[in-house]
Amino acid sequence: MSAGLYWTEAGGDPAFAREVLAEADRLYSCIQCGSCTASCPTANRMTITPHRLSRLVRLGLRAEALGTQDFWLCTSCHACTTHCPRGIPLLDVMIGLKGCAIRSGLEVPEELGLLHRTVLTAHNISGDPNEERLAWSNNLPQSLGEIENQRGTDCLFYVGCVSSFYPRAHSIPQAFARTMRTAGISFTTLGGDEWCCGYPLFNAGLKDAMATLVEHNVRQVERLGVRTLVTACPSCYHAWKVIYPRFGALPADLSIVHASQYLAQLIDDGRLKPRPLPRVVTYHDPCDLGRKSGEYDAPRRVLESIPGVELREMANMREDALCCGGGGDVKIYSHDTTMEIAKRRIQQVLDVEADTVVSACQQCRRALAGAVQWARRPVKVLDLTEVVWESVGQEQP
Repeated sequence: MSAGLYWTEAGGDPAFAREVLAEADRLYSCIQCGSCTASCPTANRMTITPHRLSRLVRLGLRAEALGTQDFWLCTSCHACTTHCPRGIPLLDVMIGLKGCAIRSGLEVPEELGLLHRTVLTAHNISGDPNEERLAWSNNLPQSLGEIENQRGTDCLFYVGCVSSFYPRAHSIPQAFARTMRTAGISFTTLGGDEWCCGYPLFNAGLKDAMATLVEHNVRQVERLGVRTLVTACPSCYHAWKVIYPRFGALPADLSIVHASQYLAQLIDDGRLKPRPLPRVVTYHDPCDLGRKSGEYDAPRRVLESIPGVELREMANMREDALCCGGGGDVKIYSHDTTMEIAKRRIQQVLDVEADTVVSACQQCRRALAGAVQWARRPVKVLDLTEVVWESVGQEQP
């Protein structure tokens, strides 16, 4: 066995590890404890689990590592990296493997290949005409005024692809827009000039392809001269806050804010005054907002500020929260995998006997709503923006 191990190490490609992970030396600190695999929501569907995949990469076994499609099942939830006692960036390994597979000309799941092409050509994830990004605003009161490409506003509302093009998510930007107006906030959107933030490409290992989208979006923000960009999408938030600076400097005075943070500040400042809302809620931490971006408190502060709301925490919360299954483009590639993961989370919602599960992510809302339908239980799935609007907008038109 020992001889086989030495032979394997000697027969590996030493350049492969650095193709996958720039900080490849960090892989040598792995103790093969399996914490990454134990925390991975899709490990049970993999033939080669995360800790074994990382070992193959470290040993330079290109064919063995890329010969499996298991890394396409990664939801990019960051649980592996969060729980690694050595702090090894296992998520970066998974993303790196995807990039290597694409650059090597290996077969990519058809659905994911289509998504990549769609984002690059249509500038959104749905393939709809990009000039229809404001379809969600059609039912808004005319009193909100013009909300596209306006200069001199308090903030830019970067809506994101899911809320722009998927009708079941339209209520999220509608609620947030009306709440901002109630607070006296002037805002604008980019309308058809908003392009996908590019995060779906980044998750697929296509960082270089993301560059065009980044350049365009930053240029549009500079054109309007806004100082605050707010988004209700955690993926867009993480992209702008963490990924975009890697491509170059953002405007020095530009503040990137998630809707939960913005709402919490508006409530603290007294610009929003929540009215009683009798609800027993539990909060689901989105992976992109929580584990990846470190924001756990703002959504809870908002919920706790609403009179009548009782917040009950699930068994897994904050950095230990279970993934909803909707990230990493997995829902497009393997719907059954997403549903299986979402069912686990909904069971935890049922365990605390909440009548509403609240998240701060459109994709989480979609995934969890599907699992609630499966459970056939009277549990509402709402975005934080919808809960706030339900409270502050009770007497609004």
